[in-house]
Amino acid sequence: MVTTLEHPEVWGNPGGIRCAKETMPLLNWHGPIWLGTDWDMFHAAANVSRAAAPRVPITFVDVTTMSERRKDGHTSVHTIRQGKVLTPEQQADPGTYADCIHWCLPGVPDIWNLILYTRIMSRPHLV
Repeated sequence: MVTTLEHPEVWGNPGGIRCAKETMPLLNWHGPIWLGTDWDMFHAAANVSRAAAPRVPITFVDVTTMSERRKDGHTSVHTIRQGKVLTPEQQADPGTYADCIHWCLPGVPDIWNLILYTRIMSRPHLV
């Protein structure tokens, strides 16, 4: 079964096959994107970090919206299934084998790291 995240129509590419062959992030998009993000879990995590903040210095770093716009950042057919790289035949069938959940391309995880590093370095030093 194809999840909401894997429908190329969500990203404005109705002729696409899941996340395969996407080479550009979403550009000129206005409004929300419905990619199957579990917003209940998102809000629960934000609430827990907010509630703990008076006692424990916790910062909730939100990269969700930014990441959802990177349709080009998924592993697609360049992935591993059950410990093995996909065969050429499997790679030729992105409708079945494209992995539209995991991020791999330079950009998305690198930006997450930069945001986290900047947040850590911007905090005053505790003595």
